[in-house]
Amino acid sequence: MNYDIIYAFTLATAALAVLPGPDNIYVLMQSITHGKKYGLATVAGLMSGCLVHTTLLAFGVSAIIKESDAIFFSIKLLGALYLFFLAYKVFNSKPEIQIGESDIPKKGLLQLFRRGFIMNVLNPKVTIFFLAFFPGFLFSNELSTVVQFYVLGLLFIFVSFIIFGLIAILSGTISDYITKHSGVGCFLKWLQIIVFTGIGVYILFSDK
Repeated sequence: MNYDIIYAFTLATAALAVLPGPDNIYVLMQSITHGKKYGLATVAGLMSGCLVHTTLLAFGVSAIIKESDAIFFSIKLLGALYLFFLAYKVFNSKPEIQIGESDIPKKGLLQLFRRGFIMNVLNPKVTIFFLAFFPGFLFSNELSTVVQFYVLGLLFIFVSFIIFGLIAILSGTISDYITKHSGVGCFLKWLQIIVFTGIGVYILFSDK
């Protein structure tokens, strides 16, 4: 078992969770508008949805890996290219982080959990991202690929839940900081570019 790969995966997951995206911005806005527990309910729903994507990945890609090393390399190559594409999209985007409260209706905790779960499960971009991200971090020659994908999936959920949860709890402070410091958007934009590109390169040159 290669613990260095697990540490690298954990670090990459943490970096991705911190970067501004539709999920953590949604969590931030629910927390600012309605309160921290509503943000945490949204986080719980989003992370539960990740289990579905992990299961699809574990049983689908594991079968492919058993069939052909060439196909698996093709998956890694496409995954790396997808991450480079994400970096390119961020490069062409505006650096501002939009924070607005007017279009967020009040919902109950269970509704927000369900909304977060459905948002995640029905988002094909999450499936594509998992497919791009996970195969480059297989860490053991002894464990089956199904088990390894579940380990990575649960680790992804655990790390992301902690960071998204902190975003919910610290939502007021984060919002004030973003509002008062106009340069934070530019910094996070280039951080996203570096993270996406770095993970793409790592996946491209990782061994099976």
